[in-house]
Amino acid sequence: MNYLTQLLGIELPIIQGGMGNISNAKLSAAVSNAGGLGTMGVGTMTPEKVEKMIREIGVLTNKPFAINLPINVNQHMQEMVSLIIKHKVPIVSLSAGNPAPLIPIFHHHDIKVIVVIASVKHAKKAETAGADIIVAEGFEAAGINSPFETTTMTLIPQIVDAVKIPVVAAGGIADGRGLLAAMALGAQGVQMGTRFVATKDAPFSQEYKSKLIDANDHQTIILGRSKGQVRRVLDDEYSSALLKNEKSYSLLEYMEATSEKRHLIGALEGNGTEGFMNSGQIAGMIHDEPTVSQLLEQMMSDCRKTLKNIENQLII
Repeated sequence: MNYLTQLLGIELPIIQGGMGNISNAKLSAAVSNAGGLGTMGVGTMTPEKVEKMIREIGVLTNKPFAINLPINVNQHMQEMVSLIIKHKVPIVSLSAGNPAPLIPIFHHHDIKVIVVIASVKHAKKAETAGADIIVAEGFEAAGINSPFETTTMTLIPQIVDAVKIPVVAAGGIADGRGLLAAMALGAQGVQMGTRFVATKDAPFSQEYKSKLIDANDHQTIILGRSKGQVRRVLDDEYSSALLKNEKSYSLLEYMEATSEKRHLIGALEGNGTEGFMNSGQIAGMIHDEPTVSQLLEQMMSDCRKTLKNIENQLII
C-alpha cells in the first residue's frame, strides 16, 4: 500500500477516469468494488440526474468513489457542490477550469480533492491551492484534451519533480506494463478511461466496445485543433468527416457537432455515422472484454511479473 491508496482508502493504485456523461454508477461501483477508485463523470448532466446516480452507487458499493466535476462545462456547479456535500461523497475530481475557489469548500467538509492538469504550471497552482492529489494527463488520453500536446512519458517526471503531493499518471495506460512504467516515472498510481469502456461492467453500446477491440495502433484522430478545442476520438465515419470539414465550420457549428449529444449518440447508441466515440491511443492495445475485476487483477499480476523480469535483466 502506498500513500495514494492510503489517502483515498482504496486497495489498488488505479483510478477510473471521469468520462463525462457516461461514467455512471454501475461502472464506477465495479471499479471501486474491485479495489480501485470508481469515478462518475457528471459532464453536462442536471443535478437531478447526478443525485440519482449518487444514490444508485451508494446501493452498489460501500467502497470509496469519486465524482468528476468539469468546472467550465457544467452549468450547475453550485448545485453540484451542494449535492456532493449533502451526500458526503468522499472524493471529488476537478478538471477543465480553475479549482482554487472550490478546494477549501470541499476540504471544509473533509472531502479529498483530485485536480486533473496537463502542465507543470497548472500542477504547481493546484498544489498551492490545496489539492490532495494531481492527475497529470498526457496527450494520449481520450476526449477533451490539452492544447499543449505533451505526452505522458515526458509530462509525468516533470510534474513529479515539481510538486510534493501524490501524482497519478493518465493517458496511454491500459495494462500492468503501463502501471509499472508510470510508477517508474514517479507516479503513485494511474488513471484509465478508455480501457474501462471495453469491460463487461460498462453499460455502453457493443458497437463502441467492438470498435475499441478491433482498433489498430492509429485508430484515433484529433479534432478541434483549428478551433482551439482539442479532442481525441475514434476514427469513424462521423469524426472523419468532421475533421475533414472542421475549418469551414463556425465555432458555434463546431461546438454543436462535438456536443455531448453527439457523444452520447456514438457511445451509448453505437452510431458512428451521426455521433462520435471518445478513445485514447491505447485502443490498439485492447483485445478483449473482461470484467473490471478481471482487468484489475490481471493488471496487478502483469505489473509484478514485469517488475521481476526487469530486475532479472538488471542483475550483473
